[in-house]
Amino acid sequence: MTTRVLIVDDQPELRRLVRMTLGLDNYEVFEAESGQRSLEMVSVVLPQIVIMDAMMPGRFDGFQACEKIKYVRPDTKVIMLTSRAQKSDRELGEKVKADAYITKPFSPLALLDVLKNIYD
Repeated sequence: MTTRVLIVDDQPELRRLVRMTLGLDNYEVFEAESGQRSLEMVSVVLPQIVIMDAMMPGRFDGFQACEKIKYVRPDTKVIMLTSRAQKSDRELGEKVKADAYITKPFSPLALLDVLKNIYD
């Protein structure tokens, strides 16, 4: 069975890197460039996993988008993948119910491990 993953980041290069990483496994990958767009796509794509950057332009940052996704689709797993590495950032990730928190730069293999651990 294929797992649907939504990658949310305003940097196309990072989305491409994550897409390439996920290409090693059985994932159907979708992309969004903003928190607002991720909310629109979640209701259409119905991803099992969202990989979300924290800092994005627009109406919602990644933390706000995560909180909204978890409210409407509590079973969707959200992995924060961000350069925001302070203790307060991690605490905010917990507060908005992110299932995992990975800081950039990141290891593609570590990302795959996290995906397997939170979804299997």
